[in-house]
Amino acid sequence: MSEKLMNLLAERGFLLADGATGTNLFNMGLEAGEAPEMWNDQHPDRIRTLYQNAVDAGSDLFLTNSFGGNASRLKLHNAQSRARELSRIAAEIGREVADTTDRPIIVAGSMGPTGDIMEPVGTLSHASAVEIFEEQATGLLEGGVDLLWVETISAPEEFAAAAEAIANVGASWVGTMSFDTAGRTMMGVTSAAMVEMVKGLTHQPLGFGANCGVGASDLLRTVLGFREAGADLPIVAKGNAGIPKYHDGHIHYDGTPELMGEYAVMARNCGAKIIGGCCGTLPDHLRAMRKALDTQPMGEAPSLEEITARMGPFSSENDGTGDQPTPTRQRRRRRG
Repeated sequence: MSEKLMNLLAERGFLLADGATGTNLFNMGLEAGEAPEMWNDQHPDRIRTLYQNAVDAGSDLFLTNSFGGNASRLKLHNAQSRARELSRIAAEIGREVADTTDRPIIVAGSMGPTGDIMEPVGTLSHASAVEIFEEQATGLLEGGVDLLWVETISAPEEFAAAAEAIANVGASWVGTMSFDTAGRTMMGVTSAAMVEMVKGLTHQPLGFGANCGVGASDLLRTVLGFREAGADLPIVAKGNAGIPKYHDGHIHYDGTPELMGEYAVMARNCGAKIIGGCCGTLPDHLRAMRKALDTQPMGEAPSLEEITARMGPFSSENDGTGDQPTPTRQRRRRRG
């Protein structure tokens, strides 16, 4: 399983991942409160379109529609008994799309957080978390994913539980956390702490990084933090398409395709090897990212001032890894 990803990285130097799942499905008619994973069974044509749109926009890798497909999350919809099944279907559709494409495409089985807080702060035990993740991983592997992709994790204990579950099923994986609280995850993990945590895992991921969070500026600062902490695995950057704005009863992200193209190049220059988008990222954004990555040469890592000048200000003065405030500029490029 690991060879496909690593061979593509060795051949190309970097890979373009996909964009948002939820945003794109909402644009197809998903209603607030619905479980996107139910569409794997109810509307497989729409899930196929989701994947195909990413491939057509130039993605080398896409995530399955299984982010909330674990038993703990599906319990909210009285569908906890379908976790393995719905994850398998998500993967089967993805496998079909990848296998009918005339270039190598990696199908990554998305595994999001359980939604519960782990002991000792919460009530979810390590053993229960491992069981939940293992069930979903089994379904994704049955459906034919190339590797597993743990994402948007906040707690190191949950990240470790996912790693153990994936070791139990003998799969390769990638893992990302969401740094959305003053440069830290909700449970206080810094970029430097994640590097050390990953190094200490028995079942090592193929790559690790950050997804979602606040905006492109914050995510790029986090990627620089990984690099400065001595990351020795490929880094993932999967940032949101700008900042969410509430307009006409809906949430819209203000990042233009041009901005996301700039973000993609800056992420690569910061050290990321797998670059994609998260919330708000549509096929037009991916096309701009693909073009920018393919046409702009590799450059030096940007300074924090360069990041804020081009991407906008950080949401906090620092990322929790040092004592000095982060310099910012008031000037910011127009986003359109």
